[in-house]
Amino acid sequence: MAIPAATSEWRRVPMSSALVQTRIIAILRAGDTSGSDAVVDTLIGNGVRCLGLTLTTPGALSAVERLASRVPDGVEVGLGTVMTPDQVHRAADAGARFVMAPNAAADVIHTARSCGIASYPGAMTPSEIHLAWRAGATAVKLFPGGILGTRYLAAVREPLPDIPLIPTGSVRCGEAADWLSAGAAAVGLGGALLGDAMNPGGDLAALAERTRRVCEAAALRT
Repeated sequence: MAIPAATSEWRRVPMSSALVQTRIIAILRAGDTSGSDAVVDTLIGNGVRCLGLTLTTPGALSAVERLASRVPDGVEVGLGTVMTPDQVHRAADAGARFVMAPNAAADVIHTARSCGIASYPGAMTPSEIHLAWRAGATAVKLFPGGILGTRYLAAVREPLPDIPLIPTGSVRCGEAADWLSAGAAAVGLGGALLGDAMNPGGDLAALAERTRRVCEAAALRT
């Protein structure tokens, strides 16, 4: 089914300077948000400036609201797995600066734009990517990026060079630089980056080391 294009009266919400500069989105998904504050502090302390909690995590909206009010200037908090306009409104009300989704729904993209927040809908094929972009996406989440691979992204960008792509899903930390070299606008990292850090007693030191290395690798590709 075709996705309606944004009207000529719409202005696309741009990628934030934080994401343009750091090119990494940390994606937090867990059984609860009890460890989110310590994890977020570790991520920020080692270079991450864009992070999002998935709506599938119980208490995600409350955590986004709490985190958005306490993170330093220049850091943005978002919400993932946002699949309805109502969820977009709730995310924006909680202070989210962007929403992500595994799919591309025009009403979600349009609602995010009307709320003044960035939208990163998920798409896989060139047709899906193009339609999501026409609908007004800030950038398109290439999903599942880790399954598709860097060669796929490079091939898609040949006919669609003006559409910023953010590979997400099963993307490994050590591959971040390769994705950026292949033409990705940014990279979304979830479990590969977080490890067990969201669990009680999770290894925050290991998270800090992974985060530092990923951010340093990304900085070399800016």
